Amino acid sequence: MAFVHRERVGSPFRPSRAKWLRGFAQQLPAIAFLGLLLLLWQSLSWLWGLELWLLPSPLRIVTDGIYAWRNLGLARHTLQTLQEAVLGFLLAVASGLVLALLVDWSEFLRRVIYPLLVVSQTIPIIAIAPLLVLWLGYGIRPKVFVVALVCFFPIVISTTDGLRAADPEWIALLRSMGASRWQVFTKVRFPAALPSFFSGLKVAITYAVIGAVIGEWVGGSAGLAIFMRRAHNAMQFGQEFAGIAVVSLLSIVLFLLVAALERAALPWYFAPRER
Repeated sequence: MAFVHRERVGSPFRPSRAKWLRGFAQQLPAIAFLGLLLLLWQSLSWLWGLELWLLPSPLRIVTDGIYAWRNLGLARHTLQTLQEAVLGFLLAVASGLVLALLVDWSEFLRRVIYPLLVVSQTIPIIAIAPLLVLWLGYGIRPKVFVVALVCFFPIVISTTDGLRAADPEWIALLRSMGASRWQVFTKVRFPAALPSFFSGLKVAITYAVIGAVIGEWVGGSAGLAIFMRRAHNAMQFGQEFAGIAVVSLLSIVLFLLVAALERAALPWYFAPRER
């Protein structure tokens, strides 16, 4: 009688759980350092008796933030800013990707447009925002446009550089096999540019919320900038710091979402790095 050895197969969820735990463990030093800073901040507020107008304590910021979220419309202002940031970011992705492809496709367009892109970043957004409000009104459009302007440049530059960083040996191999320019682009150059493209997205998404706040600060009736301005005018500095914390949290959450999308879209890029 033959005996068959059956290997025990683990749960398919264990590798992903182990990967999640490993990623969390890598972030523990940063989390611990942030917790230490907050603990030091709270301790100094108690020991030195810092005035609220000078620097509110973390506990005061949390309590004022919860109160504002429930009673003062902080949730509504947060959703408004989030909407402006996401719409502006999507506009920047669409226009930036198209322009990067055009610049890469034509050397003439590259020589004409690339220097203009660099020059455009020397103009402060805070100086353009009032003009956009004047031209587009006090609605959501000028805020979306400000976000798109802020996010546009890193997407274009990173995508263009990624397209030009494709392996020339692979390109030469496909051309020797009679591949067309479009086939070389879809099989080699564009896939090779995706890591750079997502790097530009991660940089841009961190600017999106800040761009929305700038647009609101110049002219608007809702959003986190309006909430912080009203809190400052009312000398509610704990609420003002709570608004700043929400801005930071929104940027972090959006960055993590883009990073998760990158991992889902590029498993072939991250698999060798995780071995």
